[in-house]
Amino acid sequence: MTGIIILAAGNSSRLGHPKQLLVYKNSTLLEHILEEASGVKDAIVIIVTGSNHELIEKEISYSEVKTVFNSDWELGMSSSINAGLTKLLYLFPEIEKCIFTVCDQPFVTTAIFENLITKYQKTGKGILASSYAETLGTPVLFDKKYFKALLELKGQEGAKKIIHRFLEDTTSVPFEKGNIDIDTEDDYNKLLSGL
Repeated sequence: MTGIIILAAGNSSRLGHPKQLLVYKNSTLLEHILEEASGVKDAIVIIVTGSNHELIEKEISYSEVKTVFNSDWELGMSSSINAGLTKLLYLFPEIEKCIFTVCDQPFVTTAIFENLITKYQKTGKGILASSYAETLGTPVLFDKKYFKALLELKGQEGAKKIIHRFLEDTTSVPFEKGNIDIDTEDDYNKLLSGL
C-alpha cells in the first residue's frame, strides 16, 4: 500500500488565481492529478488544501480521495507536508511508503507514480525522486523511515531538503517533462500553445 499526498494548499500568488483550477486538455490541473493518482493500484490518495479550499474541495469528484484542510498553509510547504502525512499515518499507521506530488506539473501520469514504486521495490533505496532539468524533485517517494524527518520540516522547507540530506539513500527516476510547472500566466500560455 502506498500513500499519495497531493499538495494543493498554495495561493498561486504569482498567477493571481488558483492554479489548481486551470484547465488543460478538458480537465483542471487538479482533476488531472487526482485521476492519475487514483489510477495507482493499492494507493491511498490524500489531497491537502489551504488557500481557496472551498473552491478546490468543490472540484474533487473522487469519493475515495481523502481531503485535509491545512489552516497553516501560509507558513509554507512544510505545513502541508505535515498535514498530509499526519492524516495518512492517522488513517493507516502501518503505511510503508508515501509519494508527495503537486498539482502544477501537468505531465504527471499514473505510470510515473508506478515507476517510483517499482524502482523502490527493486533498489531498496529509501528515497525515489523524479529527475528532470538536472534536479531532483516531485513526485518523490519516501520510505517510512523518513516520515519523522518530513514531519520536522519548518517554514518553506520542502521534500528537497530531505532528498539532499540523504542523497546516499536516494535514487532517481526520469520524468521527461517534469520541469514544466505552472507558476505564472506566461507558463500557462506556453502550456496551452504547446511550447
